[in-house]
Amino acid sequence: MWIWWVSALLAVGVLSGFVLFRRHTIVANAEAGPETDQPRRLSVIIPARNEAFNLPDLLACLQVQTLRPFEVIVVDDESGDETYEIARRYGATVIANTPLPPGWTGKNWAVRNGYAHATGDLIAFLDADIRLVPEALASLVQARERTGGVVSVVPYHTAGRFYERLALIINILGVFAFTSFLERNRSTGLYGSCILTTRADYERAGGHDGVRSEVLEDLSLGAQYVEAGIRVTNFLGAGMVSFRMYPHGIRSAIQGLGKGALLSTSKLSGLTVLLVALWIVGLIGAEIGLICAPFAPAQGWIPLCASYMLYTLQIFYFIRYVGRFGKAVPIVHLLSTLFFLCVMIYSAYKVVFRGHVTWKGRQIEVGGRQRR
Repeated sequence: MWIWWVSALLAVGVLSGFVLFRRHTIVANAEAGPETDQPRRLSVIIPARNEAFNLPDLLACLQVQTLRPFEVIVVDDESGDETYEIARRYGATVIANTPLPPGWTGKNWAVRNGYAHATGDLIAFLDADIRLVPEALASLVQARERTGGVVSVVPYHTAGRFYERLALIINILGVFAFTSFLERNRSTGLYGSCILTTRADYERAGGHDGVRSEVLEDLSLGAQYVEAGIRVTNFLGAGMVSFRMYPHGIRSAIQGLGKGALLSTSKLSGLTVLLVALWIVGLIGAEIGLICAPFAPAQGWIPLCASYMLYTLQIFYFIRYVGRFGKAVPIVHLLSTLFFLCVMIYSAYKVVFRGHVTWKGRQIEVGGRQRR
């Protein structure tokens, strides 16, 4: 009898996932669309620290957009590679980031300096690992015109190596956090890899000056927009906007994912945290249940296997919009769950016991000051 009760609890976890997931993608528009009162001069700002690997692809994407940016500004954040030369080669305006002042994190200061040189009425903040289909900027601009306010995109994750595919569960949880109906119009706002805003709204919200010391500057920036009475809308990037997050090794993946894994939970609503917890507990229970199924009483293995199958089918549905993770990992998702737990433990160790996180050769103290 207990097996059926456990299976019922796991089913609740699956239902929690469907409540959390929102298939909110961008409608494709090949052209800029009909004329409106919205100004069209678009500035793209790209903070770049040692991004020689990523910049050529992104800058090439920007050159073939159906809505061409008025200007592309790359802020070279004390790179030790060919970031500066590559950006110049592709015709971007390159700004050498000035020395980091006290109280600022590196990315926030780079974005702030890029904005100081921008002249557009529309501002797009893009990370260097973003990839865009040719109609992406036009579609994103029209999406912002329809919704108003500021918009951001959770990119479709094109995972390459096996360790990158292990981020499957983490990516699904990220989609839960940013596009759930439960988080709409709350202060848990933006996905920092791809943000589009008007200059007027950005300045009204206080810009990156207001989040200068934040590790999770995108979430806090979204909160500023909400506090300023500006609508925040997040989209899924499937078919439009993609990225490959950490192609340089599992160490960079753990550092990158771990820098915000624990801190981000404090930005979500209580109901979202509860439903995410139910989904995760159910997922782990289904995975343990499958392992224990051969040892279960007669007929008891059926609900245990069925629970695992339900989660697996749900994951396959989600990843149509979340990312490409190969064929094996979505089936044997226990491996991705273990990776998620390792990242959470690492994040807790860095935040709680060390008081800082590490990213791109810098140590950032939680709550602000950055070490060299």
